[in-house]
Amino acid sequence: MTMSDPLGDMLTRIRNGLRAGKKTIRVPASKHKVSVLDAMVRGGYIRGYNMVDLGNNKKDIEIEAKYDEGMPVIREIKRVSKPGRRVYHSSNDLPRFHSGLGMTIVSTPRGVLADHEAREQNVGGEVICQIF
Repeated sequence: MTMSDPLGDMLTRIRNGLRAGKKTIRVPASKHKVSVLDAMVRGGYIRGYNMVDLGNNKKDIEIEAKYDEGMPVIREIKRVSKPGRRVYHSSNDLPRFHSGLGMTIVSTPRGVLADHEAREQNVGGEVICQIF
């Protein structure tokens, strides 16, 4: 059976893995997921990730969770734009999550960027998720 929202599945796996106290979280690989994870690494929300080759032309991404004094760095992660309802914003209208303390990840024509990077480059796009 095909998955209708693979990015939402990745965010849910991260959320569940952090609640369970996992050090690493595995998700099926895709280029879009890697670009979202790159934005999360730049924002300091995860330590990093590694590609794991499963053979048969399949790969997984192993995400290294980040904790601060035993508590996960990511307190809240939620999907904004979903397959049934896409959400787009211009660079001027990008939402600030938790008064700018959180990060909004945006898919722009220049790649997947954090909200502050999109504002600096003056580009808008599809709001993928918000992290705090």
